[in-house]
Amino acid sequence: MVRIIPMATSFRPSLSSFGFSTSSRLGFPLSTFNISRTVTSLHVGSAIPQSQIFGLNASKLLRGEGNAMGFNATGNIAHASTSAAQENVLEWVKKDKRRMLHVVYRVGDLDRTIKFYTECLGMKLLRRRDIPEERYTNAFLGYGPEDSHFVIELTYNYGVDKYDIGAGFGHFGIAVEDVAKTVDLIKAKGGKVTREPGPVKGGSTVIAFIEDPDGYKFELLERGPTPEPLCQVMLRVGDLDRSINFYEKAFGMELLRKRDNPEYKYTIAMMGYGPEDKNAVLELTYNYGVSEYDKGNGYAQIAIGTDDVYKTAEAIKLSGGKITREPGPLPGINTKITACLDPDGWKSVFVDNIDFLKELD
Repeated sequence: MVRIIPMATSFRPSLSSFGFSTSSRLGFPLSTFNISRTVTSLHVGSAIPQSQIFGLNASKLLRGEGNAMGFNATGNIAHASTSAAQENVLEWVKKDKRRMLHVVYRVGDLDRTIKFYTECLGMKLLRRRDIPEERYTNAFLGYGPEDSHFVIELTYNYGVDKYDIGAGFGHFGIAVEDVAKTVDLIKAKGGKVTREPGPVKGGSTVIAFIEDPDGYKFELLERGPTPEPLCQVMLRVGDLDRSINFYEKAFGMELLRKRDNPEYKYTIAMMGYGPEDKNAVLELTYNYGVSEYDKGNGYAQIAIGTDDVYKTAEAIKLSGGKITREPGPLPGINTKITACLDPDGWKSVFVDNIDFLKELD
């Protein structure tokens, strides 16, 4: 895994495990690696002999033989072949084994944030890695092992103590059994509570909102025991239907529920790979009349596991997404990844499932 593309500033605000910069998290230079290079033998855009798809006669037609029907058989068959390949890729997405692996963002004081998350939110420090030659440190925190839980990856860039969170990022969600008790603990530790415990507007679920030391908001949701306490990432989008369609087609996510709140002029859509009470989900929020948001430079990306980064990249392109890192192995560690932007410019990284587990080992 490597760091996120640095922005045009005097520091490197985009460092993380699945981003891209001039060097990898493990210290391997990327300047010698052509990131646009793909492993063509695995790329879904590779040509398939038409004789295998349409039979021998079709193959002859493609060579210009037996074209007695008075139409452009070559063009028609090539178009049919392309359409079939595209349809197969999009169907494959629905069957791919995907899981939200972690969310990446930047903080100004790593030790302070780790202390807050472990003491106030009950997370565990899973691992920490310092890369002094690249002047950054990563820390992974969560409620269970990375191979089975959605976790947080914090990035601290040496000498950078503050980030602009922007207006586009919303909050992270944490499921707790007793919101009021959790809030009392956070207050006792000096944490900031921005919304006292109480029923959500228009519903009955008890929630509260808090802020971590860097200003990232967390929504506390009262639920029974769950295998995935770190349960939400909320992002704001400018066209909800467009985003739902993209995440369904390109990411293979399911629309779990959609709720309109005309009184408060917003609509939300919950997207994910399984029920909300057992899986981490992406909460997309559309505020009436708002089509664009400032994303700041604090929040970075979500990483998602996949069985094939090449097919994943193809599906993203077919669905209107922008590939920012062509699929292929990272130098030195050979972990295969691809990265993309959704229609609103939110970044995600897809990581080969098998390679991800090897990295953890």
